[in-house]
Amino acid sequence: MQLIEITNVKTAKDFLLFPVHLYKNVQNWIRPLDNDIKAIFDPKKNLLLNTSQCIRWILKNNQGVTIGRIAAFVNNKTKNKDNEQPTGGIGFFECINDQTAATFLFDTSKKWLEEKGMEAMDGPINFGNRDAWWGLLVDGFDIEPNYKNNYHFSYYQQLFENYGFKVYFKQFTFGRNTREPLDEKLIRKAKKIAQDPNYTFRHIEKNKLKQSAEDFRTVYNDAWAGISGVTKMSSLQANLIMKKMKSVIDEKIIWFAYYKETPVAFCINLPELNQIFKHLNGNLNWFGKIRFLYYKLRKNNNKMTGIIFGVSVKHQGKGIDGALIDALKRAVIDKKKYSQMEMAWIGDFNTKMLTVMKQLHTKKIKTHHTYRYLFDRTNEFKRSPIKN
Repeated sequence: MQLIEITNVKTAKDFLLFPVHLYKNVQNWIRPLDNDIKAIFDPKKNLLLNTSQCIRWILKNNQGVTIGRIAAFVNNKTKNKDNEQPTGGIGFFECINDQTAATFLFDTSKKWLEEKGMEAMDGPINFGNRDAWWGLLVDGFDIEPNYKNNYHFSYYQQLFENYGFKVYFKQFTFGRNTREPLDEKLIRKAKKIAQDPNYTFRHIEKNKLKQSAEDFRTVYNDAWAGISGVTKMSSLQANLIMKKMKSVIDEKIIWFAYYKETPVAFCINLPELNQIFKHLNGNLNWFGKIRFLYYKLRKNNNKMTGIIFGVSVKHQGKGIDGALIDALKRAVIDKKKYSQMEMAWIGDFNTKMLTVMKQLHTKKIKTHHTYRYLFDRTNEFKRSPIKN
């Protein structure tokens, strides 16, 4: 076998196209947009590359055929955050069904991370935020992946676990039919909070995205930044998120809650982009953009994705979540659109959100694993702590 570091245009193209060949006969696999993958490794688009380190390889067999790929990275913002040891990451792993090849890729990553002072590696994860390319699919292969969600062969689980990776936390994707009634307890809470004049609920407006970005950042930093592996969001990051979403935003499915006009909760949903992108074969060039507009104007998207849901700490448990969901449900029914809804993954450590999913009468439809591998095999392995 021959290991090749990605150092030029040709090897970068091989890294990008390997999954296309690997999954060519898999019906539910949707090719990611080429530009989305390229952006992860572009210093102009992924600012982490200015402060952290990343490397990529492809693996070829003795006949010169690519049989695997992997990326390894050290995120200086999170390597020590809530970890008992400096922890790096691996991601964008793809491989034929061969343990020897997979082990070669894992060993190579481990050696590189050890040289950078790491004592463990998580994977498969993203070189960036958790909202994209995070976790290994182990259940739900019969469902198309959502935008920037990993889809893998079922044998990948054995490749990871045979090497010695252990589950650090599980990630659950829940879904529901938006026409089905909500839990009565959730409705009662929603009605109660709606009677408090200090609380108001409204969907975003495209001409006020800058303010929405700041509202989003305020709630996010209070509700999410305390979770392991999650860093605080800057105004620049929040504005970039809104800017990226602008072309696909449906105003009526993004809702905020305010207490005395201070943002305290949000429910961010988007039309499921992979229902359009699956027709583009990874290319969002000028022709791809025309095709994107064509499928967007056809309005054949029947699924929305819950990107992120957050409630400020002081306002949790008061029924705001129910009021937001109730407002969203009424808006969706009025639009006569989006019969299906899937939520962005929820970690098994997030007991509060798992309770909300139960109240929403959702079904667990996909499971991903975030694995961790301790380099010192004598050390005690500990799973991600539960967030109460």
